[in-house]
Amino acid sequence: MGLQDSSPAALGDLVKVKHGFAFKGEGFRSEETPYLLLTPGNFAIGGGFQFRPGRETYFAGEVPDEYILSPGDLVVTMTDLSRETDTLGYPALVPAIEGLSLLHNQRIGRVSIIDETVCERRFLYYLMCSREYREEILASATGSTVKHTAPSRIEAFKFELPGLDEQRAIARTLSALDEKIALNRRMNRTLEALAQKLFKSWFVDFDPVVAKSQGRKPFGLSDELASLFPSEFEDADQGPIPSGWGVSVIGQEASIVGGSTPATDEPEYWMDGRHCWVTPRDLSRLEDPVLLDTERKITDAGLARISSGLLPAGTVLLSSRAPIGYVAVAGVPTAINQGFIAIQCDKSLPNQFVRQWVSENMGEIEARAGGTTFAEISKSAFRPIPVLVPSTELLVAFQAQAETLFDRLSQNVKQSNALAKLRDLLLPRLLSGELRVPDAEREVEAIL
Repeated sequence: MGLQDSSPAALGDLVKVKHGFAFKGEGFRSEETPYLLLTPGNFAIGGGFQFRPGRETYFAGEVPDEYILSPGDLVVTMTDLSRETDTLGYPALVPAIEGLSLLHNQRIGRVSIIDETVCERRFLYYLMCSREYREEILASATGSTVKHTAPSRIEAFKFELPGLDEQRAIARTLSALDEKIALNRRMNRTLEALAQKLFKSWFVDFDPVVAKSQGRKPFGLSDELASLFPSEFEDADQGPIPSGWGVSVIGQEASIVGGSTPATDEPEYWMDGRHCWVTPRDLSRLEDPVLLDTERKITDAGLARISSGLLPAGTVLLSSRAPIGYVAVAGVPTAINQGFIAIQCDKSLPNQFVRQWVSENMGEIEARAGGTTFAEISKSAFRPIPVLVPSTELLVAFQAQAETLFDRLSQNVKQSNALAKLRDLLLPRLLSGELRVPDAEREVEAIL
């Protein structure tokens, strides 16, 4: 059954797509300024905006007013630097980020609606997430290594335009799923911030030890938990440390292993593979520090070619090159390629402690990296990094609290993945008219 009151249309009948401004490289900053430069990296695979703390590009300099984006603006990525052309042509709606203005960069198109009484912005967003639109953009893309599209190619896409009320109903139904996904992400940022704060307070700033050394009760701790912290400091090579805590190196307190890539032209290693095999690219796609699936799978024969084998769930993964610094916990058993240092927490240190320790010591890790073409931290350079080892009882207490937060984060990710799959199943059926909005709404209500 087709859409009621629909009519043939091309995107160019409804919108105009405008290139952004070529902001000068000398104004680019890694530290935060009031201006965030919107880049293709801010577009999620499948559509949508993603904010990447610590990996954003900011701008300091003069900014033309017409290239400052407003919350709710519809934008589209016009250039894709990835080998797989992951995000070319995908849309995003500009979010409101407190204290930041987003800039319309030259690699991004701004989509302006000609007549908002004819089409709805959120409907256009979902239309530009559809498989049919995506296939046409990829088919018309230019460039060999770096892929490009153009306003004229985007505007040429033809489709059946439903009536405005139907557009709004479709957008409302799909938005309900995206809003729940966005809520889960905000919850996870809060959960992660709590875990980071707890680690820093206990094991970096030593707040409970400082309090006890000054005769005060540690803030927010039960008597039982406070008793696990010493009440004084002792001298060590790196300065005062809590009395009784050990100074070791990470290679003695956890098992450090690497991985490899079985021959990619050998079907026996890949065809119908069932074991997860992770690359830094998989981690670059994560918005939360838990790995639940991988883009590629390997067979038993492929797994046999990797000396570290199938690493257990709970292993801490650190990308060791291109770039250094992606960190996640494996939520499923996985093998790794050569772009990782994997930390198996099978000795004194639990994995939530190690994960936070890695993030806290990223500067030291990067400083120990070598390489000419690109920076890389080897296992031999990683193993001697010093680590402060608290008492076993305190590590157990930290793991219990941090793991509770991490489990909630992981459940939110699993739910968001299920919601995204439902959205992606509903999208083509709603756009084609195969599924009516009331039926889709019932499916959404059932899962929410």
